[in-house]
Amino acid sequence: QVQVVESGGGLVQPGGSLRLSCAASGSSFRLWTMAWYRQAPGKQRELVAHITSGGSTNYADSVKGRFTIARDNAKNTVYLQMNSLKPEDTAVYYCNTLRQNYSWGQGTQVTVSS
Repeated sequence: QVQVVESGGGLVQPGGSLRLSCAASGSSFRLWTMAWYRQAPGKQRELVAHITSGGSTNYADSVKGRFTIARDNAKNTVYLQMNSLKPEDTAVYYCNTLRQNYSWGQGTQVTVSS
């Protein structure tokens, strides 16, 4: 089973930025549409953004224009650049394929607060 390790979270003030990284094991990373998800306290996990093997991207309306997803297939890594962060972006962020067929990692906590 492919495993992922998310990193880059932290505490940031509203309007700030963070860059998350997700490193995946396995040799087929480049073939999968990769995605970032998040789960806020008391809420279900939601899809934030995804990127196809060819680099096409799609975003949830709540983050469109503020977040950017990117991938480096040579490094088996997917990134999420988060700008203009809001308190409602506070959540644990996870990465997986869009089909969710990787093992879930521990996620990385993002807290947006003054």
